[in-house]
Amino acid sequence: MATVTHVRTLDYVARMLGEDPELLEAIVSNDDNLSYGASISVHTGPDDTITALTDDGIDEPKNMLTAARITTKTWHAFLDDFVDDQKIVTRIKA
Repeated sequence: MATVTHVRTLDYVARMLGEDPELLEAIVSNDDNLSYGASISVHTGPDDTITALTDDGIDEPKNMLTAARITTKTWHAFLDDFVDDQKIVTRIKA
């Protein structure tokens, strides 16, 4: 694995990909959805953290989302399987 020299915040990645930030956060928040080391927690204060993604961490959800959007059926199945927050799932499906 190459040395990570930069990361991008989830908000920035969501803007880059044209994705809903809450959807991206929901996908990334489950450790089983991305490879080890694809996301990094950045401490911004004693009790505050933000999540940032490596280049691989950007490619993984991008590829997942692209594959999921092939049909409405695969998209809805993806949302049900990969997003635990039902409010986000309902909002995105609408």
